[in-house]
Amino acid sequence: MSSNLLPTGHEPIHQLDMTGIVKRFPGVLAADRIDFDVKSGEIHALLGENGAGKSTLMKMLYGLYHPDAGAIRINGEETTIRNPQDAIQHGIGMIHQHFMLVPSLTVAENIALGMKSSRGLRLDLDVVSKRVVELSEIYNLKVDPDYPIWQLAVGEQQRVEILRALYKGAALLILDEPTAVLTPQEVDGLFNILNQLADDGHALVFISHKLHEVLEISHRVTVLRDGRRVNSIPTSEATRPKLAEMMVGRPVLLEYDKNPAEVKDERLILSGVSAFSNRGTVGLDNVSLRLRGGEIVGVAGVSGNGQQELAQCIAGLRETTAGQVIVDGSDVTNAQPSALNAIGLSYIPEERMIDGVIKEFTVAENYVLQDHGHPKFTRGKIFMLFNKIRDACRQAIEAFEIKTPSTETLVKSLSGGNIQKLVLARELSRDPGVLIAAQPTRGVDIGATEYIHQRLLYERDKGTAILLISEDLDEIRALSDRIAVMYEGQIVGEVENVDVDVEQLGLLMTGGGRVA
Repeated sequence: MSSNLLPTGHEPIHQLDMTGIVKRFPGVLAADRIDFDVKSGEIHALLGENGAGKSTLMKMLYGLYHPDAGAIRINGEETTIRNPQDAIQHGIGMIHQHFMLVPSLTVAENIALGMKSSRGLRLDLDVVSKRVVELSEIYNLKVDPDYPIWQLAVGEQQRVEILRALYKGAALLILDEPTAVLTPQEVDGLFNILNQLADDGHALVFISHKLHEVLEISHRVTVLRDGRRVNSIPTSEATRPKLAEMMVGRPVLLEYDKNPAEVKDERLILSGVSAFSNRGTVGLDNVSLRLRGGEIVGVAGVSGNGQQELAQCIAGLRETTAGQVIVDGSDVTNAQPSALNAIGLSYIPEERMIDGVIKEFTVAENYVLQDHGHPKFTRGKIFMLFNKIRDACRQAIEAFEIKTPSTETLVKSLSGGNIQKLVLARELSRDPGVLIAAQPTRGVDIGATEYIHQRLLYERDKGTAILLISEDLDEIRALSDRIAVMYEGQIVGEVENVDVDVEQLGLLMTGGGRVA
């Protein structure tokens, strides 16, 4: 490792070992005697479903949690990491999935935050800026130290996080889902940076749920399941099916044999739809789109480019300021959600815990949230028929493979995947003609993702018109018949899935190469 990258007192990390790591939370054994190691010059991928123990393990390495048992050794010497400052002093940096930057400050100011000035009470931003430029040139990070963060693209903000860790002397970098919000081109750029860091002697831990990325970027893969290490293998011996089975404990279907789309009549028409964002700026700008029965239209784009506003305008949760929303021939612009439900539109919301369920309600209560007044669940529109509600909910639990102790279990005690299955079961129970599925597998385990994908394809084959809004390009490409790309509140391109490639999508997602 280049010694000039390490502040005074730091030693290169040739080998880091975590052995027998145990961490307990009330009622949960989050880490059960886990062994993990990473070497200088290596990119070691850490894989596992939600709750497998990945984040817990890395938070202990970074000093955010303290292990109940086990040891951490750096270059063979046992080390106690009490807090993130300790971790930084030992040359360990962490790039969080959600960036820890102050938007109103410049790149240099963000990097200098919390660090002592070389001039006492006087700021030394010129010194910081000079060092940032040096690091940018060494690792091709291409960031102007004088730019405010809010003016930078997502990929550029991530570079600032990496620069900040390098500035503080990180010899080992932990990257938590680093590609979650990047375009394909930005992912390629990030991987070039990571390979260069590894070549220079840094040790890197790469946390991701995207199997193809793990296979592309890592040298070794460790898989965790239920708080335990399943295995560590060289990436050269790994395949997507093998890694998925290690994660879940059973074979997982990763690719789907879709039937040819049997396209029917148009069921959803958007014509010149505009709307404001939550910040009062333009969220949707003259969006037009047509969706037919029997097809899945995927909406791709980097987060924050109007996808949420699009879904909410269709679902009656956001006021449309211009244009029309037509469902099955009826103008439903700015209609109430109950009216939309009545004519056959269902909505799987992006934020399931905010817009999808009431976490203090039971599974059964959440299942009938929108239909509790239906004649099949009431007598005289006054008395609820709880036995009927429970029976219907039990049938849904069985049909959708929802893991819950009972219909009376509070939703807040279920896993994210099972909550998402419950929302899916409720929305499909009305046999909708149009389904808006916004981020349907976000934060969901690979096993539940497999089920949700298969269910969406089943509904498509039944003739349902499905609008799939997702930031996961793998999901979009696996399920969609057509793909529309959003950028800054507009649809900038629409292509048949058979004709598309990742580079073309990435270019559209950054506003380039618009398709008429």
